[in-house]
Amino acid sequence: MDVIVRGKNVEITDALKDYVTKKMNKMAKFIDHQDVTAHVVLSVEKGRKIVEVTIPLEGFLLRAEESNSDMYASIDLVVDKLERQYRKYKTRERRKLIQEANLQKASEPLDLPNVVRRKTFPVKPMTLDEALLQMDLLGHDFFAFTNAETDSINVLYRRHDGDYGLLEPL
Repeated sequence: MDVIVRGKNVEITDALKDYVTKKMNKMAKFIDHQDVTAHVVLSVEKGRKIVEVTIPLEGFLLRAEESNSDMYASIDLVVDKLERQYRKYKTRERRKLIQEANLQKASEPLDLPNVVRRKTFPVKPMTLDEALLQMDLLGHDFFAFTNAETDSINVLYRRHDGDYGLLEPL
């Protein structure tokens, strides 16, 4: 991170510049972007030591200002404020990415098994006894038929215990 330090109504000493650079470089650990320039303005107005920091990022601008009776305390406070702003920004970005991913998942078709064979057969109305006989003759575990008594589609199936079950619509 490049740090540009300017002074307004205050002389920037080497110690002050080194302190600001050290604090800004600690902040650089949080920031993902490598080519970032922090603009720091130190000023004194009516006995207050004011620190303003602006860090332009891609699509976002970090900016904070703090004042205190001690310049070093102002620097510490402004760095804390910038770190909070950046964490809040990253949390929003993360939430946005998660929401977009969830929306994309919801719009993707589900991986359902393919129907690999389709069979058609004539359906004639029959009684339950005729359907049982037909199912046994075919050797199937289930049989779909039109029930002659109710005139609805029923499914007859063989249970694990050897008995039969009947599915009929309401």
